[in-house]
Amino acid sequence: MNGLPAAAHRVAVDIEEGVGAACGTFGELLQGVLPDGTAFLATLPISLGSRARFRYDRYGPLHVYPAHKTKSLTLARAMLVAHGDGGGGTLLLDSDLLVGKGLASSSADLVATARGIGAALGLDTSPTTVEDWLRPVEPTDGVMHAGVVVFEHRAVRLRAALGALPPVTVVAVDEGGHVDTVGHNRRTRHVPPGLRREYAGLVDDLTRAVRNADLRAVGAVATRSAVLNQYRLPKRNLDAMIGIAERVGAPGVVCTHSGTMLGLLLDSAADGHRERFEAARTACSLLPGTLAVYRSPAADR
Repeated sequence: MNGLPAAAHRVAVDIEEGVGAACGTFGELLQGVLPDGTAFLATLPISLGSRARFRYDRYGPLHVYPAHKTKSLTLARAMLVAHGDGGGGTLLLDSDLLVGKGLASSSADLVATARGIGAALGLDTSPTTVEDWLRPVEPTDGVMHAGVVVFEHRAVRLRAALGALPPVTVVAVDEGGHVDTVGHNRRTRHVPPGLRREYAGLVDDLTRAVRNADLRAVGAVATRSAVLNQYRLPKRNLDAMIGIAERVGAPGVVCTHSGTMLGLLLDSAADGHRERFEAARTACSLLPGTLAVYRSPAADR
């Protein structure tokens, strides 16, 4: 059915209203191109995200609110077709995530939509099937998967699940403006073989760092990726942020590679975190842009 996943009904499900949620990601710990030409990113989940509520109406039209969420409307239509019984319903979306900043706001909307509609219609919403639902809609971040993942965002396919980070806080500066993430990621980018090999090495480094809960090593990878991204979508505050990280003892700098933000990665559970956080926030407030703070799901509990 046009590449759409089959309508895998769960046994003994008769629900006509469903809810779903998905977290955002503060940009990417790492983003690049591998030696085989595969474009990839590595997520940094945050506690903010999107929520969806769907009420199925077997005999009515389909409505989505807010009305400008046209990608979620496209996904809802596809899921109703796969369900096979006709009808429509009402989809309500709510999100904490700023749009056009690199926080995966669109991806979180779509994953929440898939989960909410799937719950109402009794459809499979496992992470792999959500990938199948989203693939025809747009390139997507890997926020349908828990923890840090290496994700092939153009192919909408998981490459590797790395595990969860210790609780982290990101003190961020938004440099302003908006980026069309989908359009940005669709642009052809020439990445020479030597740089592709470096990205492959950084994936290996990040894999070890996450599995060892080594935030220093995670931060080193993230900082290097932010530096490499200057050739594609430069951030004017990067040098200053790297200097602040060194002064306050932050593990590294995180970049929204297709967005407008930079952030200091802080270990929320480390001794002296409160003092380090306040020093980071004070220093970042002096940079041009808007100050914000994000936390990983574990840090927000």
